[in-house]
Amino acid sequence: MASYKAPLRDLRFVYYELFDAEATWAELPGYEDATQDLVLAVVEELGKICGEVLEPLNSVGDEEGCQLRDGAVTTPTGFIEAYRLLQEGGWTGLVGRPEYGGQGLPPTVGAMATEMLCATNLAFAMYLGLTEGASHALDLHASEEIKQKLIPKLIDGTWAGTMCLTEPQCGTDLGLVRTLAVPSGDDTFSVNGSKIFISAGDHDLTENIVHLVLARLPEAPPGIKGISLLAIPKLREVDGELVPNGVGCSSIEHKMGIKGSSTCVINFDDSIGWLVGEPHKGMRAMFTFMNSARLHVGVQGLALAEAASQKAVAFARERLQGRSLTGVKYPQLEADPILVHPDVRKMLLTMRAFTEGARALTAWASLAIDVHDRHPDPAKCSEADDLASLLTPVVKAFQTDLGFDATNLALQVCGGYGYTREYGVEQLVRDARITQIYEGTNGIQALDLVGRKLPAHMGRYLRRFFHPVQQFLEAEAEVPEMQEFVGPAAKAFERLQRATAWIAQEGMKNPDQAGAAATDYLHLFGYTAFAYLWARMAKISLAKREGSDKDFYDAKLATARFFMQRLLPKSGALFAIIMAGSDAVMAFPDDAF
Repeated sequence: MASYKAPLRDLRFVYYELFDAEATWAELPGYEDATQDLVLAVVEELGKICGEVLEPLNSVGDEEGCQLRDGAVTTPTGFIEAYRLLQEGGWTGLVGRPEYGGQGLPPTVGAMATEMLCATNLAFAMYLGLTEGASHALDLHASEEIKQKLIPKLIDGTWAGTMCLTEPQCGTDLGLVRTLAVPSGDDTFSVNGSKIFISAGDHDLTENIVHLVLARLPEAPPGIKGISLLAIPKLREVDGELVPNGVGCSSIEHKMGIKGSSTCVINFDDSIGWLVGEPHKGMRAMFTFMNSARLHVGVQGLALAEAASQKAVAFARERLQGRSLTGVKYPQLEADPILVHPDVRKMLLTMRAFTEGARALTAWASLAIDVHDRHPDPAKCSEADDLASLLTPVVKAFQTDLGFDATNLALQVCGGYGYTREYGVEQLVRDARITQIYEGTNGIQALDLVGRKLPAHMGRYLRRFFHPVQQFLEAEAEVPEMQEFVGPAAKAFERLQRATAWIAQEGMKNPDQAGAAATDYLHLFGYTAFAYLWARMAKISLAKREGSDKDFYDAKLATARFFMQRLLPKSGALFAIIMAGSDAVMAFPDDAF
């Protein structure tokens, strides 16, 4: 099968033509030097490493998995060498702050990097992503002493990071956490408890691992209001030496996918740690990590779809099977490539429309985070935070749902060959499935959208999305060449507005109405967001259909047309399902299941 090629031209289109990232960063203190030439050179170089080094290790990681021997986890063959290559090249600190030894590039550049890393080797990329997330959470919430102690080593890749939330009796309901942290009489705490499903919980890539752990202090308030966050290293420094800190891995999970990523049961036995942030305010700090991770997982959905699409297109060009329904298209060959068949083309275009739409939505959300983090105007910071908060559950859930669909479509295109291990497509299907589950299942993301984000601040979050969409659609409504794009987008937007009003009204009277509609509403939101972005991409492409890039813009327009005509009509079905209400769901007797 064809090897991965970083989608450099489309990255440039999305980040510099659809969104003017360079102009955005020029207004953000510390990011002024992130020029287009610099960023694209960085992205291109990392793309080469991903294709040449990480992708060949993807099947190795899947076949070997991680191994637990004598309480220590070893990663698959080649992972250590690949990690050292990235560490020595400074890639572990790409978006880390310069004062801690990082490169200081905007987090949006990290999103571009994440796409390429995850497209080529999701299991390996998780070790890097979790460390970056831990570093970011510590930077925002830890004391200066803890920051200086931990962050430089996380950024230079000497140490790794994790987040430890889940326990056997609690997953989403973190108010049930039982891990106990007792003050030691100084500035440290002694922690006892067990955490499960801890990604990258133990491994041999770094000399130490810093766990961010949710725990309960003595006499803490019950429920979620009594949760604190602690930083607990696997090894702690005593007189300049690293010694065991009561942190151990008792088992690793045998999983459906991402087998090269160690998913561990981690036990804390009188482990010494430091409080991060205020007592009983741990969820505030952990949500910094979780929200970042949710966007990261949304990018994973995009990345695996891109990888699957590349494999499917290559196969469809090479696989000869039958003749076109409208006559021979390749007479020099003994049969036409399956690329000529309508059903195959439909699947390939569905994957393409999704990946390019998801890349645009990712950029929109990521740039909003950059603005929130650094813009000197508090009003713009607040607006950007509103938009990022609203889009986060959509990016996570919609992009992973459709990402999994895309990997399945790729397998279907490749047929029996796709079902075999050597083509790598069936691994993408298995790897993609977890993205719909971890960092909060997609059903939880949908409940977050309708239960928290929609009513927040009297609908203020929604206005950050609704207003620019409405303004664009109204401005383009009378432009003849935009009618085929604006018309369908406007219909989907109207359905979204009506569904939003219905959920707001009916959900207050009966929460089950909102709960039953939540996932369908999130998908309606996702399709509408894609429609808006595809209409904008079409407008740009119409204006640039000349010169050496004409083929690129023609293809962009053709994909936009396919999305509007063949995919966006699903918004009508979603709207009908939402408006049907919850009766058919909730009236079914429990005993009849």
